[in-house]
Amino acid sequence: MIAACLDRLSRLGRFLWSGWAGLAGLCLLAALWQAGHEAYGSFILPAPVETLNAAWRLLHDGAARDLLELTTLRALMGFALSAVIGVALGVAAGYSPATLRLSRPILTVILGVPPIAWIVLAMIWFGASALTVALTILIATTPVVFMGAVEGVTTRDRGLDAMAQVFGAGPLRRFTHVAARQIAGHVLPALVLALGSSFKVAIMAELLANAGGVGGALARARSMLDITDALAWVALAVLALFLVEYGLIRPVQAELERWRDAARPWGVKR
Repeated sequence: MIAACLDRLSRLGRFLWSGWAGLAGLCLLAALWQAGHEAYGSFILPAPVETLNAAWRLLHDGAARDLLELTTLRALMGFALSAVIGVALGVAAGYSPATLRLSRPILTVILGVPPIAWIVLAMIWFGASALTVALTILIATTPVVFMGAVEGVTTRDRGLDAMAQVFGAGPLRRFTHVAARQIAGHVLPALVLALGSSFKVAIMAELLANAGGVGGALARARSMLDITDALAWVALAVLALFLVEYGLIRPVQAELERWRDAARPWGVKR
């Protein structure tokens, strides 16, 4: 028990320490942003400090926090649906070649239709509601998760499955302890991509459908030519995405991919 806790703490420490590289990347982005501000002025590109001050002001506004929470909940609802449906159908298709061949043209059709077209159709069907946003996210992100699950199933090491069978593991145990961890190596990056797309599609759907949330706030900022507020809303949306990704998906990914650390030669770093 103590050894397991120490192992978790050490992995948490490595994860937090690796955040310095990400922080350096954000500082580089801020430097380029500041250079653009100095070249073009505040009307075209406000300074990072101005944007952060505006975002801080919005966070202290109860109505603004409600809009941010509304968009986050809509994005998470659509993401959760796409994750469950995409993983379930992808795993089923990966184990069934006939189902995979049947689904490929359907995926091509879905991916060929741009998200903005689905937004228009959803607005006609359901009006300016949360269902419009969730449906658009579901259609836009499910194929990504589906293909990640299919890739995980089709590229898994079947020798490990055979070895587990020799040691007496049943089909369910082989799937949960052997196959699922290999599938997760492909599904989790797809989920990260789908999560980012969920926030982008949610804001776009809210803006076009006038459904409130961050998209509605961006529409108001656009009508008033308030570039600082528009960038502040974008920054808050990105902050919400960071909190969800690094508070939900990344810890699960680190937990499920411990076997990668065990398989890495001694002394080899990320």
